[in-house]
Amino acid sequence: MRVRFGVLGPLRADGGRAPGPAKHRTLLAALLLSAPEQVPVERLMSVVWDGRPPASAESVLRVYVSALRKQVDGIRTVPGGYLIEVTPDDVDCHRFERLVAAARQARAAGQVAEAADGFRAALGLWRGQALADIESSSLRRAHAVPLEELRLTALEERVELDLRLGRGAEVIGELRALVGAHPLRERAWVRLIEALHQAGRRSEALGAYQDARRTLVEELGLEPGAELTAAQQRVLSGTGPRPPVGDVRRADAVSDELPPDVSDFTGRRQALDWIRRTAGEQAQAAPVHLVLHGPPGCGKSALAVHAATGIDLPDGRLYAALGARPAGAVLEDLLRSLGCPDGAVPPALDDRVRLYRTMTARRRLLVVLDDAADEAQVRPLLPTGPGSLTLVTSRSSLPGLEAARTYELGVLDEDEAVAMLAGVAGHERVRAEPEAARRIVRLCDHLPLALRIAGSRLVRKPGWTLDHLAGRLGDERRRLDELSAGDLAVRGSLALGYRGLPDPERRLLRELGAWSAPDFASWVLGRDLEPLAEAGLLQSRGLDEAGQERYGWHDLTRIYAAERLSEEDGGPGGVLAVRAEAILERTRQARAALLPAEPGTGRTEVHRPEHDAPAGGPPGEPALESGSAGGPPGEPAPESGSAGGPPWDPALETGSAGDPALETGWLRQEARWLSAERRFLVATVDDFHRAGLYEAAWRLAFYLTPLFELGAHHDDWHATTAIGLDAARAAGHRRGEALLLRGLADLHRAEGRTEAAAAALRAAQPLAEGLELARITLRLGLVQALQARPRPGATQPSPQAAQAEQAFVRALRAFEEAGDRRGRADALRALGALRQDDELLRESLAAYQELGDPRGEAEALLDLARMHLAACRLSQARDCVERRLGLNRRLGDRLPEAVALLVLAEVARAEGALGAAVSAAGEALETFTRYGDRRNAAQALQLVRAALECDDADGAVDALVSAMGEFDGLGGQEGKAEVVRLVQEARRRRGQRI
Repeated sequence: MRVRFGVLGPLRADGGRAPGPAKHRTLLAALLLSAPEQVPVERLMSVVWDGRPPASAESVLRVYVSALRKQVDGIRTVPGGYLIEVTPDDVDCHRFERLVAAARQARAAGQVAEAADGFRAALGLWRGQALADIESSSLRRAHAVPLEELRLTALEERVELDLRLGRGAEVIGELRALVGAHPLRERAWVRLIEALHQAGRRSEALGAYQDARRTLVEELGLEPGAELTAAQQRVLSGTGPRPPVGDVRRADAVSDELPPDVSDFTGRRQALDWIRRTAGEQAQAAPVHLVLHGPPGCGKSALAVHAATGIDLPDGRLYAALGARPAGAVLEDLLRSLGCPDGAVPPALDDRVRLYRTMTARRRLLVVLDDAADEAQVRPLLPTGPGSLTLVTSRSSLPGLEAARTYELGVLDEDEAVAMLAGVAGHERVRAEPEAARRIVRLCDHLPLALRIAGSRLVRKPGWTLDHLAGRLGDERRRLDELSAGDLAVRGSLALGYRGLPDPERRLLRELGAWSAPDFASWVLGRDLEPLAEAGLLQSRGLDEAGQERYGWHDLTRIYAAERLSEEDGGPGGVLAVRAEAILERTRQARAALLPAEPGTGRTEVHRPEHDAPAGGPPGEPALESGSAGGPPGEPAPESGSAGGPPWDPALETGSAGDPALETGWLRQEARWLSAERRFLVATVDDFHRAGLYEAAWRLAFYLTPLFELGAHHDDWHATTAIGLDAARAAGHRRGEALLLRGLADLHRAEGRTEAAAAALRAAQPLAEGLELARITLRLGLVQALQARPRPGATQPSPQAAQAEQAFVRALRAFEEAGDRRGRADALRALGALRQDDELLRESLAAYQELGDPRGEAEALLDLARMHLAACRLSQARDCVERRLGLNRRLGDRLPEAVALLVLAEVARAEGALGAAVSAAGEALETFTRYGDRRNAAQALQLVRAALECDDADGAVDALVSAMGEFDGLGGQEGKAEVVRLVQEARRRRGQRI
């Protein structure tokens, strides 16, 4: 039976994939390329092992030949080598060479049409790059390179014949792809110019010449050769080939100029539905103009063409690639497409616009305007006929385009992105490595262009696994290099947008490349970021909780910006150094609102920015406050956080300066600002450290600790503390190291890890002195107080209780001697909570009120409430906890509010108001689950369980059901199972059916 083989693409046998591992395929390809001639053993060993055969190569080669013979017939051993018995026409490369030779003979005989068809048949044998899956570079050099050159030459010769046959308009797309893949090949540019000229697209032909000249000058430093210059002159003089008589389009002919649809188009169902729905709303009444906008590479053009392919309007479909082309040049092409005779296109823009509007006024056209730069470029190109539809793609939303409707196209979701990768690379390969496929999708930023390139690379490399490609993409320094295939390149797409920006905006994008954060607000660089959003390089994320416009970008854009910064400005260090002081000062000001303090002066009042300077020391000097963001001194500080919601508006508050409502309104706004900027500031700590700005890195890490405590952001707390400690040590700053060790101890204490907290504080003691040493002593006492809690079965008091009391007394004495009122208030509260001393706690409460510190006041109130509850003074306990709740709610501190609700639930339970207890505990449970606070959520569940045991099934069900929607945030299956069990039990008692 006759077997056909293919090497013009991946190696194939009878239309299927060639058998065997890589070296077997190389061996078979070497035999096929020389068929039917024999190939010497030495040459086979050289190509199979790529010029480096091992000592055992000859014997191993015999094994390979034996294995190959079991799958491929006709391999014979001959003296000195091997051959494969096939006819030349059974191997596509030999058949290709024969067809090219025959086509050239037909051309020489004057048979132009037959010659063109012969070249077309020869070129149709190609399925990709020659020897695409053969790993032998020596074999590719010897055979693939000459074959590829013959392919290009045959293509140029066939195009030349097509032009002689008047087929210029048909080959334009093919020639554009050719010059894109081989921009230094002058003859390809000549054929493109001739084709455009023959199609009547004179301005595009001249533009192609300018593109060719610019490429040659920039890449080679050479001016165009004689053939290319002659082609330009023919366009300028109006000489040269024209379509045959009778081939000129009639004015009433129907045009369909859409590029081919993408065969593996994936997803975008919502966008396609929007186009069809919006286009149909005014289909009979007026022309409809739709703008698809989004970042580079998101697939706007592919979506527009795909959507347009499914829309059939009676008078045709026009297409124009805009880019930087002037509207007048595009109009010339559109008018010719509509049938305007040669020479009848007016020279002036206004006249062209009037003619275009006249020719479209009575037609229902679909016009696709791809890659629009701005509104001025688009307006003259809009058809006026009722029922016409214009689809515009642009990186900008073109906000000034009258009567246009816009749709922002983002990246694909994960399932769509995986499906697209599978459509390009092959469904079997993606199914075989689903996790690697998802890694590739994430590293490609879900961007269609990047996914298409990644899939194309996998097609060209059948020996690669998806995991191998994911590993290559994982290196940020090489990712943009990896995302390049032929004339497709993510870097090139981003570069178009970058080069189209004015110089100030280009500088701004480069400066943003200094940061690794996923989003940011304009204050970071003190510049308006909207121009970059209009260019599609940033995306608006809307207003954050502090009322700021936030902008984000795709990771590939960030990498490109960082690349440009490195190449044009020397890297991120200079930008970060310039902005470090402003970032530190703004963050320190917000921190001072959470923990007011002025080191060493004893003057620790809160200062509102519009009335006084920010609290704290001199610029760049960390405020050495002594307190924790919250929590009773005798136990771990509760994880507390700032609420979401609209930004604070002073006009909504009542009172004048000094009014508690105004003060807490400002404090709430500062907490919201910190919360909104958390991801940016956390990333900036690492950015500073990587740039060698160690002082800025450790100070920013220190300033952020109260935010992490208020919001229970323990992962961020751990990460920034580790970086900050490393930076402080690199800077040789002992006090900075001590401050961060103290913060690390607070973190361990909040997590209940008392031994780790004590170890961090002991490591900090030798680094500190004066008041900072007193603050460390106070923290160590808090840890010892935790360790002093009675354990089940214990009969003797723990020695840690006495140690804790001694630590509190020493710290209190040091603060009083130095006049540090904030430190004194903290020490009084710690000592009062440990001793359960009403007088000490009230004294600390008064101290916080004098300082203007509502968060400290709230914690003192909760300690008093707990003390009154333990002594069964229920009315006093309720009064304290309700006052505490009022402060928490004015400040927007949701987790401290939930902690107070637990105490309120205990008070209500002691009062016998079981329904109120369950309600408060259920509300607290919902907050704890939303913030991932497992320990306090368990306590809330215990209260609900107690209510259920007392037969308050109705209240228990309501509380549990309200929390179930948020309970997955805890990530603990055991806790979730307990909630489900309690709901089932409560419903059983209530007689409901589960």
